[in-house]
Amino acid sequence: MMKWLRNISRILVGLVFIFSGFVKGIDPWGGTYKITDYLYAFHLDFFVPIALPLSFILSFAEFAIGVGLLSGTFLRFFSWLVLIFMSFFTPLTLYLALTNPVTDCGCFGDALVMTNWQTFYKNIVLILLTIILFAGRRKADHPLKGKSGRFLFSGLILTYVVLVTWSYNHLPIIDFRPYKVGVNITRAKEIPPGAQPDVYKNNFYYKNMKTGEVKKFAEENIPWRDSLTWEFQSMDQPVLVKRGYVPPIHDFSILTPQGDDVTDYFLKDDNYTFMLVAYDLRQSSTKNQERINALAKWAEAQGYNFICLTASLENEQQTFTEDNNVPYPFLSTDEITLKTMIRSNPGLILTYKGTILAKWHNNDIPDSTSFRQELLPEMNKKLNQD
Repeated sequence: MMKWLRNISRILVGLVFIFSGFVKGIDPWGGTYKITDYLYAFHLDFFVPIALPLSFILSFAEFAIGVGLLSGTFLRFFSWLVLIFMSFFTPLTLYLALTNPVTDCGCFGDALVMTNWQTFYKNIVLILLTIILFAGRRKADHPLKGKSGRFLFSGLILTYVVLVTWSYNHLPIIDFRPYKVGVNITRAKEIPPGAQPDVYKNNFYYKNMKTGEVKKFAEENIPWRDSLTWEFQSMDQPVLVKRGYVPPIHDFSILTPQGDDVTDYFLKDDNYTFMLVAYDLRQSSTKNQERINALAKWAEAQGYNFICLTASLENEQQTFTEDNNVPYPFLSTDEITLKTMIRSNPGLILTYKGTILAKWHNNDIPDSTSFRQELLPEMNKKLNQD
């Protein structure tokens, strides 16, 4: 019985750690943004410059622990490591659940979004399994012994490193975010008929005109029928009791420098729209700026839209334009939205009637010639088939 329980614990904990490390590893910038959120929430701003290395270290540690447990390689070492890991993060997630400094824990990246309480309950189960595994570490079976186990362990770690390196220099090999290729942004913003709305608790204060007493009433108990006795005085700020349906995309907008909302123009236009995403122009790479400028000029000559979405201030936009001879207009979008849209600064997104057709990391942005000769015919063929 105990042998069976130890093996189940080893397999379950191993799989969870492999999944957690993998989904964070292939999206290193997503992990960086989440760690940065936590650092700001805990007033540890001085650690922000090392958020990216911390993202790599955390995801690699989780993946290595998972592979070690699942294969049984270096099982005693990884049993100690996972116990230390869970002993630190379980009380931490309890604190996060109680204080809620960041609403999304980020433990499974964007692949599986969990609340802080859900994360804490998950960690309670994991630490119980970890204790069972640790207690029987000297008696545990080794599924793969000797060279075969070490070969598998090394192979999986090497594969992981290759995939993470690719995702860092290009885009994540799997896109778990709502702005993936094939998504229609307009439809993803819609709330379907019959969807559950947000539920709020409201408290109202009424004055008894006979006695002068001011009494608090819940919404369902308002004395609205007795208007001769009770007079409305005030109400508390509504309190969210239950979150209703939230569409996959709910915070996307495009604003002109004058503050006009032009979102629908670009999402409904019967034309190609190139969206260059540069959430912070001060940190935006300019190594391919000449290629981007040439592509923008070519797109304009074809009658296509080419815009840059940024959260930078207008004076920063002006400076960037002058320093880099930029031929395209800048429009404003929320910084968090831009970071969610594409993991590159800058990155390029091609849309047609609001549907995302393609995305490119800054390292992979095509030049005008390759787009005209290779990519455009492919895009037109795809649109005709749809």
